[in-house]
Amino acid sequence: MAKNRPNRELKVHFNPDNVDIEVKPGENLLQAAIAAGVRIYASCGGAGTCGTCKVLIEKGEVETTRTEKLSDDEYKKGIRQACQSRIITDLTVYVPIESRLEKAVLSREQKRVSEVLATGWRFTPPLSKFYLELSPPTLEDNTSDLSRLLRGLRQRYHLSNLSVDFSVVKKLAKTLRDGKWKATVTTLVTAVKPRAGDRRRPRVINIEPGDTRDKHYSLAFDIGTTTVCGQLLDLNRGTVVAEGLAYNGQISYGQDVITRIAYSQKPGGLKKLQQAVVTTINEVIAELLAQSKVKIELIGHFMVAGNTTMTQILLGLDPKYIRLTPYTPVANFFPPVLASSLGIKVSDHVYLFAFPAVASYVGGDIVSGVVGSGVHQRKTLTFFMDIGTNGEIVIGNSDWMATASCSAGPAFEGGGIKHGIVATKGAIEDFKINPSNLEPEIGTIGGAKPKGICGSGLINIVAGLLEARVIGQNGKFNPDLSTKRVRQGGDGYEYVLAWARETESGKDIVITEVDIDNLMRAKAAMYAGCQTLNKSVGLAGCNYEQVIIAGAFGSSLDIEKSITIGLLPDLPRERFIFIGNGSLLGARLTSFSTDLLDDARRVAQMMTNFELSENVNFMNNYVAALFLPHTNAKEFPTVSKRLAKQSNNESKQGIKV
Repeated sequence: MAKNRPNRELKVHFNPDNVDIEVKPGENLLQAAIAAGVRIYASCGGAGTCGTCKVLIEKGEVETTRTEKLSDDEYKKGIRQACQSRIITDLTVYVPIESRLEKAVLSREQKRVSEVLATGWRFTPPLSKFYLELSPPTLEDNTSDLSRLLRGLRQRYHLSNLSVDFSVVKKLAKTLRDGKWKATVTTLVTAVKPRAGDRRRPRVINIEPGDTRDKHYSLAFDIGTTTVCGQLLDLNRGTVVAEGLAYNGQISYGQDVITRIAYSQKPGGLKKLQQAVVTTINEVIAELLAQSKVKIELIGHFMVAGNTTMTQILLGLDPKYIRLTPYTPVANFFPPVLASSLGIKVSDHVYLFAFPAVASYVGGDIVSGVVGSGVHQRKTLTFFMDIGTNGEIVIGNSDWMATASCSAGPAFEGGGIKHGIVATKGAIEDFKINPSNLEPEIGTIGGAKPKGICGSGLINIVAGLLEARVIGQNGKFNPDLSTKRVRQGGDGYEYVLAWARETESGKDIVITEVDIDNLMRAKAAMYAGCQTLNKSVGLAGCNYEQVIIAGAFGSSLDIEKSITIGLLPDLPRERFIFIGNGSLLGARLTSFSTDLLDDARRVAQMMTNFELSENVNFMNNYVAALFLPHTNAKEFPTVSKRLAKQSNNESKQGIKV
């Protein structure tokens, strides 16, 4: 029976962060951790179904709802799921390593990133500064301050047809006189490229006393589901001054967009999600300013790219109908909004531009990546993909583009895996297996003791086990192998990657048949999406001239291993290109060029979206892809040939597999 709750606020101390917070009795422990700034991994958004938010109650008591994710042994030791626990006494809580989100991994070097960029654009930033020296008014020339300013811009810079923000008018008189009639005017291009014969209509958004043209900066951000990445840009030189990134604060409310959309429908849920990502953005901005020693007042422009759900939540728009048939976003093209009105800590005159979205599950991050990599400029038949929980794909070239979204699930981010974790320090990412004794050789991020398996590591492990014949093409373990690594576990057969004495957690780290099945479902969704989109546009197969892989996760992929499991098409390896964070790439380049800003709208309009969720062909292709690498060996000729050759060699040597 639960104890009576005290009538005072309760103190919760979190270790190893050494953070304290006071909360009301009955407060949810996960929410308390979020409020205290303690990052706990909670991939299901607090529904109690993932088991990733386990914590140790070192002192005090909680009311808890027990789920199947908590074993009897864990429960006896005082381990609880934070999302299912309510605080009823003062607490001391320890967050174990497997439940923590650590920032160190976010700065790790990505592999094999190529600079495949848009070409032919002019360096014409949407944000411009113009210096004026005006003659002061006299009795003979007592025209208004605003008319005097506009006249000066017209005479010196041939700027006409300008609109002026009222905030500029409010401070105009004082600014001109404080600067002794010397001032710098900031203009912003907000409209797309006009028709032939028309002219753009920039808007005046700021005025400063004196000459400030040498201090001219912009921000470019990728608002990702997992991470928020930002760059501070020098608009005079066209360079990146500083870079920063952090976990999206929304991750404690759910790992994927569907979970977060569901959370947004709870009372106050949308506001919490919006505040969480804004807080993260402000943290990254503070990091950029600290690196560069640039003052916040010198930033005049903000470009963001994100998927449709992330963009709508950032803007405070209800994402409810994104997940409901017929999957409708609030808008495809978002008007510029004053960033400070969203809670972002920049000057009041700074407008935030969000990349246009194509559909509910194909957002501005994909448009940004396509524009930044120049897919829309070349005739090359290109397959562009961003692999993640919600994988997006684009097929096309400068003449046409088709796109689709594949709900792959969280396996690529370590979700749904027994010892899966996000790509953090200690996550297993490299794997090799000795074919003679089936002993593993593992490598972790940062070279630390292993504490779990990240998405790229999962792919490498499954590919290695398949090639070593430890698992069959159906993803099932061969139980007759003479190795202690393969054993019966709580979820069926499993393979021990690291013994307890070798790990950070002091527990064996294993990969199970359930884990392999989850990966097979994820990779099947991505490959089936590729096949279905091909058929939808009349292509016979996956014979692309170029495959562009975007995203931080994509940059850590091993091409050969990814083809081995059937995630990527079996094409000549030189056709694969990594561009890293394509979303951030496009946001940066459009900050430098109004040409590319125009291209972003044009690309979004030329993309034809295909919904796959209720497509019969997609389901058939998906079922066919639930095999390693595929049920149709002809889809993966080099892999099938290699596996067959290996099997023949083992048979000749009398090796039992």
